[in-house]
Amino acid sequence: MRAANVLQLGIKELRGLVRDPVLMFLIVYAFTVSIYTASRAMPETLNRAAIAIVDEDQSPVSVRISTAFYPPYFTPPQLITPQEMDARMDAGLDTFALDIPPDFQRDLLAGRSPTIQLNIDATRMSQAFTGGGYVQSIVSSEVSEFLNRYRRASDVPVDLVLRSRFNAELNKSWFGAITNVISHITMLSIILTGAALIREREHGTIEHLLVMPVTPTEIMVSKIWSMGLVVLVATSFSLIVVVQGFLAVPIHGSLALFLAGTALQLFATTSLGIFLATVAGSMPQFGLLLMMVLLPLQVLSGGVTPRESMPEIIQVIMYAAPNTHFVMLAQAILFRGAGLDVVWPQLLALAGIGTVLFLFSLQRFRAFLR
Repeated sequence: MRAANVLQLGIKELRGLVRDPVLMFLIVYAFTVSIYTASRAMPETLNRAAIAIVDEDQSPVSVRISTAFYPPYFTPPQLITPQEMDARMDAGLDTFALDIPPDFQRDLLAGRSPTIQLNIDATRMSQAFTGGGYVQSIVSSEVSEFLNRYRRASDVPVDLVLRSRFNAELNKSWFGAITNVISHITMLSIILTGAALIREREHGTIEHLLVMPVTPTEIMVSKIWSMGLVVLVATSFSLIVVVQGFLAVPIHGSLALFLAGTALQLFATTSLGIFLATVAGSMPQFGLLLMMVLLPLQVLSGGVTPRESMPEIIQVIMYAAPNTHFVMLAQAILFRGAGLDVVWPQLLALAGIGTVLFLFSLQRFRAFLR
């Protein structure tokens, strides 16, 4: 393998990528706008849920309940009539509709157990799932304070002291920004490398390469280093400008160490992209294969949910995927400030998995060229 051939072929790939406006837009969008919007859209447990109240009692206790719902958990309550309640929920204007019956305060003071009706639009699962408990807790608290004639915190026998490490403000946008960068590295590296090979086959330029004095190894290595370099540069820009700049997310560890781990991850995923492109006959088939490969890689690698919550057999199987080790490495460096003495097992695992994928993909690529 000649380095000059690899260099020139890689430059050819970069020129081809620059002339593809769709892929260029995808790269820019994925590492800028997508990171920013996904981070800002990370939902709280309950965030600005729409609630309407039917106050048929018009008493001091019903007013207390009506004024107990406020941002950021709820929008300011809309006071409506009983006739409007069903129509508003059918139109999707309210997620919660609270109906306080007549004589509610009188029944409370008389020692009876009046009932308040809570209607929930369960099609909005992200808010309806936990919102009912919030509403019940708020109503119970206001009624209890009204009956006791004073407001105070309940006494508990245990004093729980919370200490949040690495994200003391519990800001979900910090987690969302870095997690999306990690997932986009895998996605873009596979897409760009596979698309580069399929594009050459569809344009007929792969036959031109076969008559040139270049080897399959040189062709494959050129695609790997060129597309990997593009993703690596985009990752650096996203972390420095978008994550640290616009979103003001602190990065605790060494950026250089993370980029070194990213280079090993790109070595593995670009090789995987070459393999998928040799299996797929066209770009639509390549897209279908991506769905089958990317979803398990992203969901089961520990980036979305902790690996410890998965079945043990899944945890063992996913050790063979490069994403699992990359997520562990990235979270340790960027979240917890880990150094080389902590993440060296993940670096070795990425190097080993990448080598196996490269050799396997090279064998498949040679058969594909034949």
